Order: sequence, then C-alpha cells, then structure tokens
Amino acid sequence: MSVLSSDDVRVVRLGEREVVVLGTAHVSRESVDLVRSAVSELRPDAVCVELDAKRFEALSRPDRFEALDLREVIRTRQLATLGLNLALASYQRSLGVALGVKPGAELLEAARCAEAEDIPVALCDRDVRITLRRAWRALSFWKRMLLVSTFTAALFEREELSEEDLRELRRTDVLSRLLSELGEAFPGLKTVLIDERDAYLAERIRETPGRRLLAVVGAGHVAGLVRTLETGARVDLAALSTTPTATHLTHLLGWGIPALVLLSLVAIGLRDGSSVAGENVAFFALATGLPSAAGTLLALGHPATVLSALLLAPLTALSPLIGIGHVTALVQSWVRPPFVRELSSALDDLGSARGLWQNRLLRVLLVFTLSTLGGMIGTWVGGARLLSSLFG
Repeated sequence: MSVLSSDDVRVVRLGEREVVVLGTAHVSRESVDLVRSAVSELRPDAVCVELDAKRFEALSRPDRFEALDLREVIRTRQLATLGLNLALASYQRSLGVALGVKPGAELLEAARCAEAEDIPVALCDRDVRITLRRAWRALSFWKRMLLVSTFTAALFEREELSEEDLRELRRTDVLSRLLSELGEAFPGLKTVLIDERDAYLAERIRETPGRRLLAVVGAGHVAGLVRTLETGARVDLAALSTTPTATHLTHLLGWGIPALVLLSLVAIGLRDGSSVAGENVAFFALATGLPSAAGTLLALGHPATVLSALLLAPLTALSPLIGIGHVTALVQSWVRPPFVRELSSALDDLGSARGLWQNRLLRVLLVFTLSTLGGMIGTWVGGARLLSSLFG
C-alpha cells in the first residue's frame, strides 16, 4: 500500500510544488516504520522535520546533559526554562518506556533516512529555548505555580496503562494531546506551544527549496500546519523568534516594590526615629531571610547555601535585577556541583521523590524554586509590616 493512502498523510499543493505532511505519534513504533517507508517511496527533494538544532542534538546525543554548563544556565537566568524542559522530557520518556520506543525516534529516523539517501534535511521547528521562554512569559505567577504543581503531580503518578491505553497512545501524538489539554487550563501555553509553532513550521517548510517536500511532524500539528499552508498566509518568523519583554506593569512592580519598601523605611525613620526604623529593617530582613533559608533547607541545600539565602534574601528583595533563587542556585552548584552521571540520569530521577532530592542537578532546581518561593512570601510579609507601621 502506498504511503500516500495512509490516514496519517496529507498532501498540500503549493502551485507547482507538493508538500506531503506526515503526522506521527512521538512515541510510536508504527510512526518510525511509516517514516522510513515514506522517505524510501517518495524520494522527496527535501525532508522537513519538527525539530530545531537543540532538539535534534538532544535526540542524536543521549549524553548531552554531560556537557551542560549549569553555571551558565544560572547566569543567564534560564533555570525555570531548564526545569520545564526537563519536566516535559521526563513525561514523554515515561510514555516511551511504556511503549518500548524512544520519544521522538520517528523524527530522528526521518533525518537519518534522508541523510542515507543523500536528501537534504531541514530542521523547521522554532528554537526550543525561545518556545519555552515565550511559554513561561505567557503565564502569570499563579499560573506558573499551578503548572509546576500539575507537572510535579503527573511525574510522581504511577498509573498502570491497560492494553487499550497503549493502543491509543501508539496512534496519537501524545505530547501534543497533553499540551492541548493543558491549553484548556492555560490558554497562553496552547498559543505558544501549538498555534505559534504550527505557523512557524508552515513558513519554514514553505521556504525549503524543492518541488516535492516530505514534512514529518507530530499529529497534533497537522491540522494547523495544513491550514496555514493552504491559505497561503505568510508568517513573520522574526516576530515569533523573539522573547517578549516584560510588560510595563511587570517593570512597575519590579522597581515599585523595592522603592516602596525603601521609602517606607525612610518615612518611618523621619517620623518615629532611627530606632523604630531599625526595628522595621530587622523585621524585614528576618521576614525575607528566614522563609528563603527555610525553603533552601527543605531542598536539602548545603549549609553555605542556606546561609546565603538568610543573608542575601533581604538584599535581592530590593533588587528587580536578580532573585534570591539565582543566588542560592549558583552557590549550591558551586559547593555541590552535579556529577556527570547525575546529569545523565536527571530525566529518570525526576520521576521519583528520592531521585529528585538526591540528584544534585535536580537539587539545584529545588533550591532555586523553594528559596524563591520563600523569599516572595517573606517580601510580602515584610512589606505588609512596613505599611502597617507607616499607616498604623
């Protein structure tokens, strides 16, 4: 039977050009076989795959985490993005283990088959780092906390899959289905992770030279991709390749809260004297330092990391440029750098409470998250006390 007669294939005509869109499930052995047959039968002028350079490297180099420069990740304030990336990868890997196939194997197989046939390969997806940054920016703080808790709960679930469940997973694009479900609770995520990437993929495929193209994408992208190609709507790739800047409200809050704290202390000092102002300073320092240190301790941070949280949380609370989580994560990574084996096993360890706390890379992420949460709680408590003293 010809590949073109498969239910997983759509053909789009672009003038004299032809795009064969093959929708796959990212954890399906059948998809791997279908991709191999499609490349061999169609002999396209180019094979377009739903990968960017980073994800292609991740699939082709399983040891990629061994080269991770954790301190550079912290310095560029990308720990939250790394954590979300690990959570998505861990979830998909757990499904792949159940189904007996490596997640994304069909995308890697498409590239390998094309290279073996001397057919050009086009990596058409948006840089995964930009996608995750845009997704993170699209959520409010409370939505971010809800998302983290949702993924955390999912990671520790040990639900047994029935044979019917496994059959359903084999014929669907599991990750896209997950993201679609998340999109109902987090509309901003669906826009960034599905809709924007549908448009981005369509434009990159349109730009790929060749009269006949084979596009291998997750089944969840087929409908949006085909619709964009058929309507001929042009897509501004530059606009979709930037990380949105903080809103005016975010800037206002970032600088306004420290300014409000400092002005309140000055006003209290002028009105009630330096001793009362000193008491408020001490309270604010303890209110921000203690919860942050407690969060770091809960993450089993090194004593030096706990001390840095206690001493520096009051200072970072007054600066919108750096958070206490980045400070504690940097200290933790310095005094307890992850072993190479822990970088490699991070995805496996993320699925168990014991592994989460024992793996040094994941412990850095825990330190970052819990010290940040503690510092935020402390800032609000300390700020409320200052306003109470000022207007009480």
